[in-house]
Amino acid sequence: MTTTEAGTTAPSEHGHDHATHGYHKQKDEHLKRLRRIEGQIRGLQRMVDEDVYCIDILTQVSASTKALQSFALQLLEEHLRHCVADAAVKGGDEIEAKVEEATKAIARLLRT
Repeated sequence: MTTTEAGTTAPSEHGHDHATHGYHKQKDEHLKRLRRIEGQIRGLQRMVDEDVYCIDILTQVSASTKALQSFALQLLEEHLRHCVADAAVKGGDEIEAKVEEATKAIARLLRT
């Protein structure tokens, strides 16, 4: 939910009106993982600043990219298990919308 100018709540941009997302049980683990990835990115900045050899930097870019992809897959799995499964139980148009949303997310991940 988002708060409108009038102070009322409305569904978010994707129509989500619940505060609990599929990743909520692992939120602390996810934040820890993202901080580690953030450290890898800072390390890349430091490597460039220190004129480290290009191939060594590219190796670290690859590791950072794989870490983000792994995080994205975990988040996608949690989305499928929570949000899509919940929509499947409810049935109707909601399941179609959730499957389409997940499919688009997967397509974006494949383009990277």
